[in-house]
Amino acid sequence: MPLRKERGYTIEDIYNLPEGERAELIDGQIYFMAPPNFRHQKLVVELSTIINTYIKSKQGSCEVIPAPFAVFLNKDDKNYVEPDISVICDKNKLDDKGCNGAPDWIIEIVSPGSRRMDYFTKLFKYRTAGVREYWIADPLKNRITVYNFETEDILDFTFADSVKAGIYEDLSIDFANIPGMGTIE
Repeated sequence: MPLRKERGYTIEDIYNLPEGERAELIDGQIYFMAPPNFRHQKLVVELSTIINTYIKSKQGSCEVIPAPFAVFLNKDDKNYVEPDISVICDKNKLDDKGCNGAPDWIIEIVSPGSRRMDYFTKLFKYRTAGVREYWIADPLKNRITVYNFETEDILDFTFADSVKAGIYEDLSIDFANIPGMGTIE
């Protein structure tokens, strides 16, 4: 579970963390992150590749960026997150430091220590910041929850399902065809 310190922090505190230590900052609170496991990283790579290949095949302009990648949700110094996958369609939001404002689509892969953050804290933060679509992929629960904030739909799927992306008319991701997702524990 991410650990929280009890005073107001800023992005400067994130940049001053010791080398190799990762954390996110939400409303001035620091949440330290444990290193992801193999299954988590495998899913990040596979999903990023599928989405990026789709965008390139359509000559799209959106960028697919996996973590670690800085997202400054509210353009303030109290919020800094590193979503597992960010899809940003407004290139004006991108600079060398990261994404300034809400990505269009965020996917978080749940780890045992990130469950509360992904399902509650980040859900609220992403919605209020203007993220259009948020997926929570939870390998341990065999569940993908899709929040389409534009239509206010909440849909649940399993890793045996094909899941349609809301921000694209013809992109569906068949989780059953993602190599290794059913075999790694």
